[in-house]
Amino acid sequence: MNEQSRKTSPLKIGVMGGAGADIPREFLQKAEQLGACIADTGCVVITGACPGLPLAAARGAQNRGGTVIGISPALSLDEHAFKYESPTLSHDVLIFTGSGLMGREVVNIRSSDIVVIVGGSTGTLGELAIAYDEGKLIGVLTGTGGITGIVADILEACNKQTGARVVYDDEPGRLIATLLEIYRTEHFRQPSVFCRSTSSASSTPTDGSTQDVVCGMWIPPRGAAARRSRDGTRYVFCSLECAERFDLEPSRWIRESNAGGEHDPSTCGE
Repeated sequence: MNEQSRKTSPLKIGVMGGAGADIPREFLQKAEQLGACIADTGCVVITGACPGLPLAAARGAQNRGGTVIGISPALSLDEHAFKYESPTLSHDVLIFTGSGLMGREVVNIRSSDIVVIVGGSTGTLGELAIAYDEGKLIGVLTGTGGITGIVADILEACNKQTGARVVYDDEPGRLIATLLEIYRTEHFRQPSVFCRSTSSASSTPTDGSTQDVVCGMWIPPRGAAARRSRDGTRYVFCSLECAERFDLEPSRWIRESNAGGEHDPSTCGE
C-alpha cells in the first residue's frame, strides 16, 4: 500500500460558543488562541459559521494556516450573509444546511470528533446537551463567561451516563493537548477510534465479539467503528481505516480470513 492510501483524515474539533456582540475582549482573545492551538496540532476547526467567540477561533486558526469549516444554518450564501448576518471570509468551507439555527446544532456536533465549549448561552447549551448525549469528548474553556462556569453543575444535575467525557481548563493550549491525548488513548466510544490504542489482535475475545478481518482485533458487541456486508455476511471493523482498507480488496481479506491467514495490524491509524 502506498503512502497516499495510508493517510488518515485530520481530527475535527468543533468550537461552540457565544455569538453575541458584546463579548469582552479577553474572552475573544482566549477563543482566538484556542483556534490557533487547534491549527498548530494539524486538526480542523469546525464552527457554526457565526460571529462572536466561534469567529474569533476561526480567525485564530486561519492566521496559523489551519483549515476552518463553517456549518451554516442558511440555504445559501446570500441567506447566510443577509438573513443570519454571519461571517464568511474566515472559513475555508461553508456548508449550507438550510436547517436553521437549532437544526444546524446537530450537524455541528456530529461533524466534530471533539467539541470545545467557549462561553455561550442557550444555543451553546443545546450543543453541549447533544454532544454529551452522544458520548462525545468535550472540552470546556473555562474563564470565558457564559455557561462555562456552570457546565459541571448542569451535567451533575442531569445524572446521566452516556460515555461522554468532559475536560475543564482555562488555558487553550493545555486543554487541546489534553483532549487529543484522551481521544487517542482512551475515548474508545468514538467511531474514528485508533485501533492501536485499544485491544491488540492477539487479545482474548469476549463473549459475542467479532474479529476485524483486516487487523485481527476482536471487537465487542456495539464496539465496531464500521461494518460492511458481502454475500450475506457482515464484517465489522475497529476503525474507519480498516474498513476502507477492506473496501480496496474485499475478496483478499475474506479469503485470508476464511483460510486462517495472518492479519495486518499495520493498516490501523496512528
